[in-house]
Amino acid sequence: MALEFLQQVRILDPIANSDRIGDVLLDNGTIKAIGPTLPIHDSAIVFDGQGCVFGPGLTDLYSRSGEPGHEERETLESFLESAISGGFTNLNLLPNTTPALDNSGQLTWTRHRANSLAAIGPKLQFWGALTLNTSGQQLCEFRELEPHVIGFSDGKPVPAVLMLRRLLDYLQPLGKPIMLWPCDGDLTSKGIIRDGVNALKFGLPGIPSSAEAVPIATILELLREIPTPVHLMRISTARAVDLIAAAKSEGLPITASVTWQHLLYDTTDLQNYDPNLRLLSPLGNPIDRTALMQAVKSGVIDAIAIDHSGYTYEEKTVAFGETIPGAIGFEFALSELWNTLIKSGTLTALELWRSLSQGPMCCLNQTLPFIQPKNLQSLILFNPNECWTVTEKTLKSRSYNTHLFNQTIQGKVIKAWCQ
Repeated sequence: MALEFLQQVRILDPIANSDRIGDVLLDNGTIKAIGPTLPIHDSAIVFDGQGCVFGPGLTDLYSRSGEPGHEERETLESFLESAISGGFTNLNLLPNTTPALDNSGQLTWTRHRANSLAAIGPKLQFWGALTLNTSGQQLCEFRELEPHVIGFSDGKPVPAVLMLRRLLDYLQPLGKPIMLWPCDGDLTSKGIIRDGVNALKFGLPGIPSSAEAVPIATILELLREIPTPVHLMRISTARAVDLIAAAKSEGLPITASVTWQHLLYDTTDLQNYDPNLRLLSPLGNPIDRTALMQAVKSGVIDAIAIDHSGYTYEEKTVAFGETIPGAIGFEFALSELWNTLIKSGTLTALELWRSLSQGPMCCLNQTLPFIQPKNLQSLILFNPNECWTVTEKTLKSRSYNTHLFNQTIQGKVIKAWCQ
């Protein structure tokens, strides 16, 4: 690969808390020199970076691949291509594939398959299942899984209290995070929208905020007794934010994430009953969305996740209440977050980038290097002004279950350098 010279690009470094304009010289994807102005190297390919953003590659805490088991939805190849197209260079795969990632043999096979696709770019890590077949009934052999995984999760509603306590107790010696989705199936019942005025207005059965708050309160109480690191995924309500803030001030070993769509949309956006906006967890009410944005800004919520989940046309082209919850998001999450949160002043560019890069890494007890010469890390170049239309041809994902389909959006990752 030739030398590449990025001229007067906006450089975002979440670790150094630095947002500046400068020149960058890259050699084989590694920073060779960086500064306010650099002499142009004779053999370098020069890129006019004005208006573009250069920063560390993004990390997604949790998403689903169709492969193995549902390759018609998403293969590992399309999963990785979709991610790198959106600037995500570090991925963490949920274990609820078919078969599930609940034994070392299946993890070894999936890792081998991912390694065969390494040229695509993103680094793929795995969440090991908590229970066999993610059933919630029988614990996995954690010692067998531990060398292969970054942590443990089923990606499903939190298990019964006795099982949960046992999980915290057994996994504490391993020192790896447990990722839990605080969702009470009994309180959720047959609800499909967050309870409130809009649920009544649209005639859809509601899910109370207590369906998220009660399991969080239970988890926190158990953590006071068994302080095992826990990550709370898919946070969606203002009440949950309050509980997490109090737990962090108490010093409990807890981190939390929200998905990108919960920061951009709420129940008001469900008036057209778009099945691609039925998510896990359900979109919150406007007051929830405001609380979530403030929590990301303050650091109460550590990271923004994508929760990319591809489903076929047939699976999603049904009534809102009958569709499988989930949507894709790798390829436009950064663009949509930038257009909504940065342009409105809700978040600074550094705050957004930190929540998509450094924040997720910290939740996994991993670190992000400074952007400086000789440091090995994945990097991306993002043009917030480039427009493109979301179509079956432009998407890298095999699925196109998104409410943005056939819409023109502004912002695109134009290059990624993976290490």
